[in-house]
Amino acid sequence: MSRQSADSDRLWSAIHLERDALADELGRLDDTDWHVISLCTRWRVEEVVAHLTAVARTGRVRWIRSFVGAGFNTDRHNRRRLEEQLGATPRETLANFVDSSTLRVAPFGDTAAWLGETIVHAEDIRRPLGRTREYPIDALTAVASFYTSKDFAVNSATLVKGLSLRAVDGPFAAGTGPEVSGPTLALVMAMAGRPTALADLTGGGVEELGRRVRAGCAR
Repeated sequence: MSRQSADSDRLWSAIHLERDALADELGRLDDTDWHVISLCTRWRVEEVVAHLTAVARTGRVRWIRSFVGAGFNTDRHNRRRLEEQLGATPRETLANFVDSSTLRVAPFGDTAAWLGETIVHAEDIRRPLGRTREYPIDALTAVASFYTSKDFAVNSATLVKGLSLRAVDGPFAAGTGPEVSGPTLALVMAMAGRPTALADLTGGGVEELGRRVRAGCAR
């Protein structure tokens, strides 16, 4: 097995682990929890779960057709796909998510991006509900490293250009310039454009990073 294949297998295993952990927590939610607004402020918890199911079930050809059919509008594309995965009840939406949790389907080959999608959206759900998870540091490090190297679902690399990032709980470090330091999860969430993560970061570059994050949220 090549190193690239081994890395992909490791990342898919991490994705499946995070899907399973989230499904277990979702199974304990009450009806009102499913309607709480997530950190994706346009989406309720149930809608974020449906979005994750859509991500898990959409391969390259279907993704391209959907994106073109949505007029190259990302929001419209995402909305259409998540609505396909919404059940008549939250329990049905959860069942759809569970049924997709072991799949290894993705529209593009950057597996670390899909791990990031899983972790970030899980936090979008957990934080408004007052829940926390201790993520494996190697999974967080893989996502943080990918986010600094490439703009993908989020403009993460552009967001932190000219800044030095350093994790205080793991090996992740990248970039040059004014420093932003903190837990790896906080760095990941900030790079994903979540302003709530800024409170967990310190250093001379935090103010600039915050300005960029808030500017991105305002668009």
